Amino acid sequence: MISPHVFHLQAYGERIGYAGPMEPTLEVLRSISERHVCSIPFENLDVLQGREINLDPAILEQKLVNSRRGGYCFEQNGLMLGILAQIGFEVTPLSGRVRIDAPRDYLPPRTHLFLNIHLEGQDWIFDVGVGGFSLTSPILRHAEGKQATLHEPRRVIFEEGRFFHQAWTGKDWVDVYEFTGEPMPLIDREVSNWWTCTNPNAKFRRILACSRSGEDGQRLSILNNRFTRRCGADVLEQFEVDSADHLLRVLSSEFRLDFPARTRFGSGDQPWPTA
Repeated sequence: MISPHVFHLQAYGERIGYAGPMEPTLEVLRSISERHVCSIPFENLDVLQGREINLDPAILEQKLVNSRRGGYCFEQNGLMLGILAQIGFEVTPLSGRVRIDAPRDYLPPRTHLFLNIHLEGQDWIFDVGVGGFSLTSPILRHAEGKQATLHEPRRVIFEEGRFFHQAWTGKDWVDVYEFTGEPMPLIDREVSNWWTCTNPNAKFRRILACSRSGEDGQRLSILNNRFTRRCGADVLEQFEVDSADHLLRVLSSEFRLDFPARTRFGSGDQPWPTA
């Protein structure tokens, strides 16, 4: 049972570098979306250490805010579900199927959590938990055509009886995830989160992923043993992370994640450095 929790909004604002008002307006929603994704990295490092992810709001606040860690969608958007509701936003958790690099004939598991914000008569998608495609600006859920964000443009289309949230890479529109608009109540979040962090075949048990957005339109990411800095479709920097110690240095310098010197994420034959 997840307990009720009152969030420390000032501490959250300090964590993301935001000192503005905490009130349910579109301007505040945009500011929080930008600052969160630029400050709190997306990462699955606890999963790789065999730790089960706990969705209790107090534990999420302790990890992402007080301990200055990151997390994946159930942690990032789970935290924001509580914080935005406490600020006064009308927020609904929705479920989706991540489609990054997945063909349309493949059916991914419904293991993505994102948020619908109903504000001023319109529905906005707020999603700070989809890795290198996390939204730095909320986008309208029901709108035709391209929508600008602080990073790459987005759009939401309806095809094959489903909504598709897409991102513009500079060359093509790519599916980020599909959704039907079905709410994701707590029990569904708990089950999907448990599968994601414990099933040996789940994606985040098999890869090392970390990403953060830059205020200047850049995206920074580590996938297994490769660091990439890009801006839109342009790769600005890329290099191989060649040792476990090198990985710790990159996590600290680029993602502001600090771990003890001998920390290792997994062991044995992994596609990322463990020695």
